[in-house]
Amino acid sequence: MGRRLRALAAALSALPLALAAAPSAHAADPTTLTNGFYVDPDSSAQRWVAANPGDGRAPAIAASVARTPMARWFGSWSGSIGSATGAYAGAADARDKLPVLVAYNIYNRDYCGGHSAGGAASPSAYATWIAQFAGGIAGRPAVVVLEPDSLGDYGCMTQAQITERQGMLTGALTQFSRQAPNTWVYLDAGNPGWAGAATMAQRLHDAGLRQAHGFSLNVSNYFTTAENTAYGNAVNSELKARYGYTKPFVVDTSRNGNGSNGQWCNPSGRRIGTPTRLGGGAEMLLWIKTPGESDGNCGAGAGSSAGQFLPEVAYKMIYGY
Repeated sequence: MGRRLRALAAALSALPLALAAAPSAHAADPTTLTNGFYVDPDSSAQRWVAANPGDGRAPAIAASVARTPMARWFGSWSGSIGSATGAYAGAADARDKLPVLVAYNIYNRDYCGGHSAGGAASPSAYATWIAQFAGGIAGRPAVVVLEPDSLGDYGCMTQAQITERQGMLTGALTQFSRQAPNTWVYLDAGNPGWAGAATMAQRLHDAGLRQAHGFSLNVSNYFTTAENTAYGNAVNSELKARYGYTKPFVVDTSRNGNGSNGQWCNPSGRRIGTPTRLGGGAEMLLWIKTPGESDGNCGAGAGSSAGQFLPEVAYKMIYGY
């Protein structure tokens, strides 16, 4: 970020919360305040390459995965969350790059799926955590994907639990509006194979989508960019018809190069997709899930845990077999 823009961002982050929440303060476009996307120097792929320089797979994984801009996920493992998000956004800002962060700590996370179960200890604990997450970013430019799967994972939940989750997401969006004026927040909307467009539009709206910049699709999944674009447009059509507004959307293309074979948990034969960039049928195409990171103890990742980097899976994903 240029010196003048840095000064503006610092000034915005120092404003009282009520003033920072004003529409004019939240209108900044973080893509224009930066020069390209940030490459996480400590991603699981980067760490594996650094630790295994003699492995024959390392050059391909370094070139095709580790050096591609992708999101960093934050949860209970991140320690002091405000310090963690502040350090990450600050490191990107020092390089004039735009970081992508994923907030993944909602209470009763992956309640129905189970492979990534966990999250905050209570709704109030989550409210504190997400407020500190947003406060750590402050006035720095950033993109945040908010709680992947949270609106798709309704299958086994009671209405009281759904209402509780909606309240947590609405509260989270309020915190970003108040504390992170140069952050675009995308509320996660699952993928084309999870819920119909009308259903997802209602879930997004009920969770406070009006406060978000947009919604995210295909996180950790495999549907093609064209399928996601059609789904995103259909969701927007429902939003427009029912509630009178539409929102931009982003697509996770990290593993959708061969599309979906109907399986979501470490399916074989998948391929990396279009690297992170602006446009492409959506507002942005992003690598949100790191290729090679396991979805859980299943499929090609049998014996692994969710988030564990599997070099053979990453290597095969580069070539699509």
